[in-house]
Parts: sequence; structure tokens; C-alpha cells
Amino acid sequence: MINLEKIYKDSGALLEGHFLLSSGKHSRYYLQSAKVLEQPKTAELLAKELANMIKQSNIKVDTVCSPALGGILAGYELARALDVRFIFVERVNSKMTLRRGFEVSKDEKILICEDIITTGGSALEASEVLQNLGAKTVGFAAIANRGFCKIYGSDEVATKECKLPKELPLFALGDFKFEVYDPDSCPMCKDGSVAIKPGSRGN
Repeated sequence: MINLEKIYKDSGALLEGHFLLSSGKHSRYYLQSAKVLEQPKTAELLAKELANMIKQSNIKVDTVCSPALGGILAGYELARALDVRFIFVERVNSKMTLRRGFEVSKDEKILICEDIITTGGSALEASEVLQNLGAKTVGFAAIANRGFCKIYGSDEVATKECKLPKELPLFALGDFKFEVYDPDSCPMCKDGSVAIKPGSRGN
């Protein structure tokens, strides 16, 4: 069994500071999965572990799809481990879109893969794009879960912030449960600190 927290720490991927998350909330901690996935052998190891979980669930997957940009490395490696096709969706004028010649067929079984699942908003957007084109989402996957959504087989309960459909499984290698705050109740903001969006200052 892999020690996900150790892998993130050893990779310098568990950052501490004052961060603005994609959900709009603030946190003292941020998981920078790109630092983990920059090592191909580590990416392969994590993807194989995740693929084993998915195979044991007996769901059928035709294609893995990731939201760009953050999910692409994780999704590609997972597709390779599952020996299925990989595609990605990306934002065009703030709207998630399937382009670059990618197509999906009617009832094609899609697994949506992210590097990190927080509330699952981007993953859900990706799912909706493909389902509107006739494909079928069979589940979601991520290297790590921020604890709002319930991992398949876990005894934890999803919180009200989780946007993923409860009837579909979420596969992830572990939970990272960090306190998050609304901007108007953020203690770092009250101390005069300014939240940065990861990636905006070299993070």
C-alpha cells in the first residue's frame, strides 16, 4: 500500500501558505500534484495503484477523460494503466469544451480523472459535456481527494459541498482533509494576508 502523504511531502508537493482554491475557498495548504507527477516513475506507480482499485470494482471503462490542464498527466497515465483511450476537455471562453478532433460515441463509457478532487466541480463539468454528446459517465477518479466527496469503499460520508453525483463511484488513493474557509471568514485574511492562486507566484 502506498503512503500518499509521504509521496507528496517527498516531492515538495504539499505547500503551506495562504491559497485561493479553484472552489473560491481559502486554505493554509495546497496539493501541487504537478510536482508529484513530474517524475514519470511516480506517476506510473500512482496510476497503476488507482487502476487496480478501478478494476476491482468491475466497472467497464472505454475511455478516460480529464479536464485540462491539471488532470491531463494523471488521466493519461491512468488510461495507460487501464489500457484504454485518453481524451481531455478544456475551457474555451470559460466554458468546458471537447475539441482538437476528439469525439465520443453514444453510450461510450467514460471515467473522468482529475489530479485532485476538491468539490468535484470541474470533473462534473467535464462529465456533463460528454454526456451531452451521448457518452455515459461511469465514475470519477483522482490521485487524491480533499475529503469533501466520498471515496469508493470508504466509510466516510460526503459533505454538502461535494458536487459529484452520489450514485457514481469516486476512486482516489487517499484523503487530505485540510480546513478550508470562505473568504469572509478566513483567519489568514483577517490577519492581513492575501490569498494567492497556486501557480501565480511560482507555486
